[in-house]
Amino acid sequence: MSGHSKWHSIKHKKAREDAKRGKVFTKLIRELTVSARAGGGDPSMNPRLRTAIDRAKAENMPADNIDRAIKKGTGDLEGVRYEEHTYEGYGPGGTAILVEVMTDNKNRCTAEIRHIFSKQNGNLGENGCVSWIFEKRGYISIPSDTVDEETLMDIALEAGADDIVEDKEDKQFEVYTPPESFQAVKEALTAKGVTWQAADITMIPKNTVRLQGKEAEQTLRLMDALEDNDDVQNVYSNFDISKEVMESLTGG
Repeated sequence: MSGHSKWHSIKHKKAREDAKRGKVFTKLIRELTVSARAGGGDPSMNPRLRTAIDRAKAENMPADNIDRAIKKGTGDLEGVRYEEHTYEGYGPGGTAILVEVMTDNKNRCTAEIRHIFSKQNGNLGENGCVSWIFEKRGYISIPSDTVDEETLMDIALEAGADDIVEDKEDKQFEVYTPPESFQAVKEALTAKGVTWQAADITMIPKNTVRLQGKEAEQTLRLMDALEDNDDVQNVYSNFDISKEVMESLTGG
C-alpha cells in the first residue's frame, strides 16, 4: 500500500501507545495553539482549528485542555510561541519524505531532524526538493463492510468529495476531497450514520516508490524515528509497501 494510507494505519496503532506517554496530547495541543494563533479562536470561522478540535476530541482530550491550548494561541493565556517549519528529504530507495514541525527552537530542531535522516540512511534535502510530489487533500477512510459503495458515493460526492477509491487489500473505502470541502463531507457522512476510522487534511503523494526487504525496513524505521521527535507534527512519504511485507515488519 501507498505511504499515506498504510502509514496512517500504523500511526493509529502508535497513537494508542503514545497516548500513555502523553505524546499525542503534546502534538495536539501545539496544533490547537498554532491554529488559533493563525486563524483566531472561533472554530466556526477557522476550519483548521475546527479540524484540530475534532482530532483532540477523538483522542479523548479533556475540554479544559482544549480550551487552554486555544487561549494560549489567541493570547488570552501566556504560553510558548511555536513556529511552523517543513523539512524535505529522501529515504531509502529514493522515497520522498515531507516533515511538518512545530518548534520553539528551529536550530535545535533542524539539527535533530538532520541527525535522524542521516542515522536512518536518509538525506535531508533543500526546500522544494520533494514537496511537488505531494498534494494537500482531505482524506477519510471507511471500512468497506460498513457501507455499500453506491450509498457512499451518493453521500460523499454530493457533499463535495472528488474521488472515492476502494482499497481491497485493506478492506476500506478512501474518500478524497479538496481541503475546503473536507469538513462538509465528514459531517455529511456522520449525519447519514457512516462511521469513518480516519479523517484528516493531509498530503497525498502523486506517485509512489515500491519498496521491499531492507529498504522497506529502513524506511519504516526512519518514519518511526521522525514521528517520535517531540517537535514533529506530521510525516508524509510516497513509499509503497505490500501488506504482507508491512505486516512482517510491524507485527501486523
